[in-house]
Amino acid sequence: MSLRTLLVDDEPLALDRLQVFFQDIADVEIVGIARDGAEAAEAIGRLKPDLAILDIQMPEQNGLRVAATLPPEERPEIIFVTAFEQYAPDAFEVEAADYLLKPVRFDRLRQAVQRAQRRRALRDLADRATQGHPPARSEHDDGIWVATRCGAVFVPIETIDWIEAQRDYVMLHTATRSHIVRMSMRALEQKLDSEQLLRVHRSAFARPSQVTEVQRLGKTINALVLRDGAVVQVGPNYAKAVAERLGLPT
Repeated sequence: MSLRTLLVDDEPLALDRLQVFFQDIADVEIVGIARDGAEAAEAIGRLKPDLAILDIQMPEQNGLRVAATLPPEERPEIIFVTAFEQYAPDAFEVEAADYLLKPVRFDRLRQAVQRAQRRRALRDLADRATQGHPPARSEHDDGIWVATRCGAVFVPIETIDWIEAQRDYVMLHTATRSHIVRMSMRALEQKLDSEQLLRVHRSAFARPSQVTEVQRLGKTINALVLRDGAVVQVGPNYAKAVAERLGLPT
């Protein structure tokens, strides 16, 4: 079944770019376009899309406010797009499937859409997986507590496919959603079992079992392609260890 999708952006060139990209993404149907927050809210109410690609900074009403004012039961899956990193914590407060920085890259958009598809198909399962009891202590070897406006969500390490750093935050990417937590990569590395999540870059970890392809620059591995389509960069200082872990010649 196609994911009925609404595109929302006040920049014509950004809309054109998204429409071109969506021509090469399977099982997605563009059902409408909106150019400001007021149009977006009206279109979501009228069209009932499964997914909204929502710009944040727009006239009338910004994308975050549009999402926050929608009743949770009527809220489509949302992928935010913006030129500014500082909105990421607010984006995930409204349960966004993903958060993309402009200019949007095709591989990240496809990955975000696939995540939205999985979230929609596995919503009940995802809800059960994220329920838990308050921690007795602040650190757990088997997961990470992520603060939310209403409390905290426990993210089991075994559900994390890859991690990327964004300034003072890190993004924990799972099959069904991303979580943002304020933590340094050094502190995070101390929490993680390298047998599960391998440091592949000064700004990234990846789960070796999720790797489906390696990309090389000359003879050196410089990127990993994961099952969900994500492309994770491999730093020069980590390439040899990554090759050894994957059982590849160095």
